[in-house]
Amino acid sequence: MTQTPLSRLPAFDAAQALPEQKAVLDEILSGPRGNLNGPFLGWIHSPELAQHAQRLGAFCRYQTGLSLHHSELAILVTAARWQAQAEWYIHYPIALKAGVPEALAEQIRTGATPQFDEPDDALIYAFTTELYDAKRVSDATYARAVERFGHETTINLVGLLGYYALVAMTLNVFGMRAEGQTTLPFAE
Repeated sequence: MTQTPLSRLPAFDAAQALPEQKAVLDEILSGPRGNLNGPFLGWIHSPELAQHAQRLGAFCRYQTGLSLHHSELAILVTAARWQAQAEWYIHYPIALKAGVPEALAEQIRTGATPQFDEPDDALIYAFTTELYDAKRVSDATYARAVERFGHETTINLVGLLGYYALVAMTLNVFGMRAEGQTTLPFAE
C-alpha cells in the first residue's frame, strides 16, 4: 500500500498505521470497493476526513438511486472537467462495462460535443456541465432532472458530483495515480 513516486505525500506504511487509520482501511477493504485505489491513501493522512469521505463515497457510488450507467457517466464528466488522471483511469472501464458508449466517453474525455443516443445520458451531461460551468443549474434542466429522477435522486446527483470533484481535487493536488496506471488520459 504505497503511492506512486509522483505523489506529494509521504509514503504510507499500513504496518505503521495509527488505530484510526487502520479502522478506515479495514472499513474500505471490507466494503463494496474492496480496494484502496483512488484518493484513500491520500486521505489516510487525515483519518477523520478519510473516514467521513470514504463513507460518503460509498453512498455516492452505490446508493444514489441513479443507475450505475448514469453515475459513471457523471463521474467521467467530472474526471474530464478536472482532468483527473486517476479518476478517469479507474472509472472509464467501469463506465464502459455499465453501458456508457466508448465513443461518448471519448467525446467527453477530449472535450468534443457529445452525441447522445439516450435522452437520460443527455440530461445527466446537461445537469453536470451546467453545474460545473455556470455554478448553477437552470430551472429547465432542474425541472427535467426532478421529473425524470425525482427530488431525492437529483439531490443525490449533486452529492455525487461534489464528492467526485473532491476526489479529483485530491488526486490532482497530491499528484496521485491509480494502481497500475502507466498512461495518462489527459495531457499534463
